[in-house]
Amino acid sequence: KAVREIAGLGLAEAKAFVESAPKALKEGVSKEDAENFKKQLEEAGAKVEIK
Repeated sequence: KAVREIAGLGLAEAKAFVESAPKALKEGVSKEDAENFKKQLEEAGAKVEIK
């Protein structure tokens, strides 16, 4: 659900993204936005690395 909200993906696209992890979800966002996305994803059980 968090992936769908952050990336604006549909259910099928979000499922495919999660199954193909690890890969970048968002690029070119501010540090503040990246930290917010990281928090949301970690709360959902994901392991997140900001580059």
